[in-house]
Amino acid sequence: MKKLLLICLVSLTLLNAKESVKFNFVDKNLDRVFPTKQEHILSYNNILKNVKTSIVNISTQKNLSSQSRSMPPMMNDPFFRNLFKNHKIFPQERIQRALGSGVIISKDGYIVTNNHVVDGADKIKVSIAGNKKEYEAKLIGRDEKSDIAIIKIDAKNLNAIKIYNSDKVKVGDVVFAIGNPFGVGETITQGIVSATGRSSVGIVEYENFIQTDASINPGNSGGALINSAGYLIGMNSAIISRSGGNVGIGFAIPSNMITSIATSLVNNGKYTRAYLGVGISDVSNEMSSFYDNKFGALITSVEDDTPALKAGLKRGDLIIAVNDIKIKSASGLKNLIGSFSPNKKVKIKILRDKKIYIKTVKLDSQDKLLTSLNAQKYKGLSVETLKTKTNIKGVLVNNVTTKSKADEVGIMNGDIIIQIENNEISNLNDFKKATKNNNKKRIYIYRRGVVFAVVL
Repeated sequence: MKKLLLICLVSLTLLNAKESVKFNFVDKNLDRVFPTKQEHILSYNNILKNVKTSIVNISTQKNLSSQSRSMPPMMNDPFFRNLFKNHKIFPQERIQRALGSGVIISKDGYIVTNNHVVDGADKIKVSIAGNKKEYEAKLIGRDEKSDIAIIKIDAKNLNAIKIYNSDKVKVGDVVFAIGNPFGVGETITQGIVSATGRSSVGIVEYENFIQTDASINPGNSGGALINSAGYLIGMNSAIISRSGGNVGIGFAIPSNMITSIATSLVNNGKYTRAYLGVGISDVSNEMSSFYDNKFGALITSVEDDTPALKAGLKRGDLIIAVNDIKIKSASGLKNLIGSFSPNKKVKIKILRDKKIYIKTVKLDSQDKLLTSLNAQKYKGLSVETLKTKTNIKGVLVNNVTTKSKADEVGIMNGDIIIQIENNEISNLNDFKKATKNNNKKRIYIYRRGVVFAVVL
């Protein structure tokens, strides 16, 4: 009887016992490899010393003035200007200075930097490490949408940096950020590549950043991000920080984007992007089930008389690759198409009705698009005819330039402008008449069922 009772108790214990957690232990001894000995110092000096003279310090000067009242014509005379130079009748002038960095890309003085470093500057000065001479630079061209600018100094036999294919950069690669933080002079910090292909950060319109934890601080903008071989993989551009100081989240524009845009800026003074002509969105997890669990850029609209329409693309098509480059998101497609030059032919792989199709598309120019739409511009925003069938009358905002006045007051792509001051806006002609001068105006906007006003 006792034995039977014991057996029952053991059985009940086993039934009530929970299954134990199984850990995946590493059952072997790992050898430690020491990268250096006391007789040796681990250093990247041999790589960095060759790159230091490829990075420049940039100082800019912007003259600002505020006019308190209109000056009498007599004040244009130098005698009277000198006599009353301290009087409040004259504009109160002040000088705004800023510091940044740049990278030498050619022996004859072409330098790439961030657009925000030189934007609006009246004077641009450049100095090179180990060279006491200060050069005056000329602005060659700039592209706001990618935050890239090209300047040039009158110099010969400079140490142009060697450039690496940024598509080959891997997460975990050791990198160095070189620049002029806080104006203290050339500084080098070390880190790794934290991520590649970062977009939707909200810094500029076209984003494809390399993310790094190498310290990037104010003044580093426009400086170099190099790999451990000493080759340029990106240009330091921005950080995410609540305090304004480095917290290990920095972003660099990849070298492939730099070379593509820089070539056009040097040759033409501007960069013109290619245009496909589709409205796109990301694919949600729920939506992906309709597309064999694939992700890409979902076509939500196809514009009239565009490369996309001519190639036979349709609403509902999922773009999964362009020229065999995998598309993971809508922003990824936008950045890739924007990196191509107009008139380039590309092969676009789409998923339609569970089948794969490949379409050959000849891309067009964004400049041509704006011309064909007869778009009107005003203080950084561009509008076009509202084509969607709706009870709302107005014009559609199709582009807002980053850091423009329109951007500062919160106007966004997709907004519908329905009224300016007391004038209702029904078409482009109404908009053109209402914005014929630059006076401040109350602009009434329709956005997602809500009407609100801004002063622009």
